[in-house]
Amino acid sequence: MQFPAGWENAKEIKYSQGFNKPAPRDFVGYGPLTEPESLAIYDFTLSHDFKLIISYHTQGQEIYWNFQNIYPPRGYEIGRRFASSSRYKLADVPYNSSFAGYKDWWIQTYNRPGYTIEAGIGENPLPLSQFDEIYKDNLGILVLGATL
Repeated sequence: MQFPAGWENAKEIKYSQGFNKPAPRDFVGYGPLTEPESLAIYDFTLSHDFKLIISYHTQGQEIYWNFQNIYPPRGYEIGRRFASSSRYKLADVPYNSSFAGYKDWWIQTYNRPGYTIEAGIGENPLPLSQFDEIYKDNLGILVLGATL
């Protein structure tokens, strides 16, 4: 959640929720791309010509496919295929989670399909007992994503 796609909105939302310092979740940092892992993904993406991206999070068994009012060509169609190959629901991103993500930046910058897969369900960290189910639910998504 450190990408330059509505980062100021993400900061306002998360800071108002009390996530205003480094923590295990929901801290957006002090600015976009200030953390080495975010910068590494950003630089890696800029140096490749990806057709689509898939970002993984845990929580909710949903697939997020758009960013604000940007609907990339084939984004919904591919998202429906991902949903039908898993037990996950294709969904719009909740507003409070709709900024500064890798998928958000990707869609805003490239207008190509991008997805955040919210794998598993429950309280983080998810229990290892969900691994087999998550693997089964996501194998089709990964195979489709690699072949489209």
